[in-house]
Parts: sequence; structure tokens; C-alpha cells
Amino acid sequence: MHDGTYTNMADDKSSSDVQHWFTKAVGGIWPVATGSLSLRKGPCIRKNCPACAAGTGHSSYALYVRRESRRFSIYVPERLVPEVRKAIENGRLLQELINEAGVRYVSALKNEEPSTSRK
Repeated sequence: MHDGTYTNMADDKSSSDVQHWFTKAVGGIWPVATGSLSLRKGPCIRKNCPACAAGTGHSSYALYVRRESRRFSIYVPERLVPEVRKAIENGRLLQELINEAGVRYVSALKNEEPSTSRK
């Protein structure tokens, strides 16, 4: 996992330490996207298309994403596929960093609490 400045959670003494770690860790992550990239095949709208008539259809890429509870797709030109793949990879990395930040943040908050003795 991309770890930013610190090597482990023991370095996170306060919530501001976690904020510093997170800000540094995500600073260079771009482009970002969520979803999945798929190669799909389908017929075109032209009448008497030889590829469609032969059953091979036409290939195109689509990015499938969710917005609210709805799933939709957006056409991705083949020349943009490598950049979109990188964006999805970075989006997954960003999600991992968000998950890690949550754990680090709660641990730091617990460290910042005044100690209470148990009876």
C-alpha cells in the first residue's frame, strides 16, 4: 500500500499527525475514478453492416459507475483506455488510503483522550 510519510500507525500520535500523513499520501494521486472498465461488443445502427451481419459486431470500451443508486456507463474511446485504467487503479488506491486513514484516525483520537482509571 502507498504509505506516505510514515511507515506505521505508531507514528500517529495525534489526529493532526494522521491528517498530515493522509494529505501527503494522497497529494500525488491523479487521475482518479471509480467503477470498472469493460470491453463490450454490440451491433451498430447502420443497415447492412458486414460486421454486424457476420455476427462479430463492434467492440467499444465503457466505464461503468454508480451515481447514487443508479448504475450507468459512459463510452471510452480506445485511445483513452490506458489513462482511464490508471484512474481506476488510483481510485482503488485512494479507497485503501481512506480505509487506512479511518483506522489511524480513530487510534489517534483514542491516544488523545485523557486516561481514565478503571475501578
